[in-house]
Amino acid sequence: MSQPTYAVIGAGPSGLAAARNLQRYGLPWTGYELHSDVGGLWDIDAPRSTVYESAHLISSRTTTEFTEHPMPPGTPDYPSHRHLLAYFRSFADRFGLREGYRFGAEVTSVEPVGQRWVVRWTDAEGMHRETEHAGVIVANGTLSEPHVPQLRGHFDGEAIHTAFYKHPRVLAGKRVLVIGAGNSGCDVVVDAVHHAESVDISVRRGYHFVPKYVFGRPADTLNQGRPLPARVKQAMDTRLLRMFTGDPTRFGFPEPDHKLYESHPIVNSLILHHLGHGDTRVRPDIERLDGAGVVFRDGSRHEYDLLVLATGYRLHYPFLDRSLLSWPEGGGAPDLYLQIFSPAAEGLYVVGMVEAAGIGWQGRYEQAELVAAYLAARTRRPEDAAVLRERVADRDQWPDLSGGFDYLRLDRMAYYVNKDAYRRAVRSAIADLGVRA
Repeated sequence: MSQPTYAVIGAGPSGLAAARNLQRYGLPWTGYELHSDVGGLWDIDAPRSTVYESAHLISSRTTTEFTEHPMPPGTPDYPSHRHLLAYFRSFADRFGLREGYRFGAEVTSVEPVGQRWVVRWTDAEGMHRETEHAGVIVANGTLSEPHVPQLRGHFDGEAIHTAFYKHPRVLAGKRVLVIGAGNSGCDVVVDAVHHAESVDISVRRGYHFVPKYVFGRPADTLNQGRPLPARVKQAMDTRLLRMFTGDPTRFGFPEPDHKLYESHPIVNSLILHHLGHGDTRVRPDIERLDGAGVVFRDGSRHEYDLLVLATGYRLHYPFLDRSLLSWPEGGGAPDLYLQIFSPAAEGLYVVGMVEAAGIGWQGRYEQAELVAAYLAARTRRPEDAAVLRERVADRDQWPDLSGGFDYLRLDRMAYYVNKDAYRRAVRSAIADLGVRA
């Protein structure tokens, strides 16, 4: 009987990182991917992709790429989804990862049975199948299931979530209201300026805006040396950003209720450019929908043809019982050691459920390396693997991943960490296992 493989769910950046590291450590694996090829959400044609025609990275390529597979010369500082799809496919080609995947495979359930894990899935022909594995790595991403808030009242026009926004032609000639000022929301506003009859943006809170370029260089490449203490970095970068972006409250944004880096900043200064030119307007939070119009918290009412909900995403692992992930009732994210290991289920690992300014795909790659090193250590260095598992079970041994930043207590921030503190902890755990690829 052949040795059971480890299952990898997803063939986006995190899934490819998981597959590659299992390969590096000589561990057998089988991948499951809903689409017909690799790339995940960066393939705009994939069934669960949430990218749109104008989507580009908000971090620069050099801080985002896999270390062992740099992006090719000539790649722009901020690549588009087309560049990124080609990049991930070249990564899969270089390491022969496609051969390990079952494409057109939709995973419907994952559950432990004895010492094994059973993955149930539907193939491209609609046949129901079942496969046994030694363990499961969940790497299906964090940006596929839209969060749709319940707004009071009724709207007579159209409404879409940014998850379903693909091309600015849907905005053409319409009075558009974008609800939410995350990075996607600001991108849609910038698109709408060139296509819509008018565009407003409704915001609940204030934001910090970061330009993509500072002193002619990608902003996230300026401080790549020794990390500064949290308060020092906040003070220095806040002053620097004011020099480049000014004060967003001048354009109607509320004063932020948090310091810089305590929530994900908006990496888009074009929206400030268009606000300064009168091409778009900031509106307050919504009080209620009102037929052809929207009533805002300040009592004003304006009419629109299209509402675009830039209201973010929620973690979505529909094939898993939440208890297997130690997911607190009503919590925004599973409660995992290093955002990877579940105290409730040995053999179940999550790669990609981490968010941090500047963590890049290399940060996810290191997550995957830790999983592979641990799985290899269970055979090669069982005492060291047991020590890591003891840490997983004892929350008093879990490291502080905040880096000294006081992050907002929001569901979307529930798996947010400080890049430097997080990568230090993951690399230390890899070193402690003492297993080489």
